[in-house]
Amino acid sequence: MTFDYPEGATPLDPDTMEGLMPGLTTQGELNAFEARNIASALQWALRSRTLKRDLFTSSGLVLLHKRMFNITWRWAGHLRKRETNIGVTPTQIPVALAALCGDVAYQVEHQVFGWDELAVRFHHRLVLIHPFPNGNGRHARLAADLLLHYNGQTMLSWGAGLTQSGAVRSAYLAALRQADKGDIEPLLAFVRT
Repeated sequence: MTFDYPEGATPLDPDTMEGLMPGLTTQGELNAFEARNIASALQWALRSRTLKRDLFTSSGLVLLHKRMFNITWRWAGHLRKRETNIGVTPTQIPVALAALCGDVAYQVEHQVFGWDELAVRFHHRLVLIHPFPNGNGRHARLAADLLLHYNGQTMLSWGAGLTQSGAVRSAYLAALRQADKGDIEPLLAFVRT
């Protein structure tokens, strides 16, 4: 299968590709299959008492990823073991996830930020850690939305077309890069449009 990676996507190495379970032959088939897998995971997550309780734990985040990609990739829910174009080194992933989860749990409990800003900051750090071989952006967006949903808030508008190259994805990536530099405002503006 040949991949046409959208701007900013983490390329799949041969070992990661070997984890593809269904007999898909095109990028379009893979995208559609993953979308169905993620839609199913969303329905599960909206009702899951376990995930609601454990979202701010490493095991909760791993469980969410597994449910999002479990019928697509054998490595769904397994932490990344190789260096990528983004993210902490693989050996630092567990430490970084634990720190993120502790920070966000504290920020929720003490209302450090407004809900939208808290969700955007959670999303940004999770993307920056990049814990999985693939699907990190989609996972981080869903985790941020679930943070809001579980706390009675409205989920964010991430814009259509984020998984494909184009103006929306470029704007999203530019906002992420600004957040990398400490300026969260462009990412907040992006989700509020």
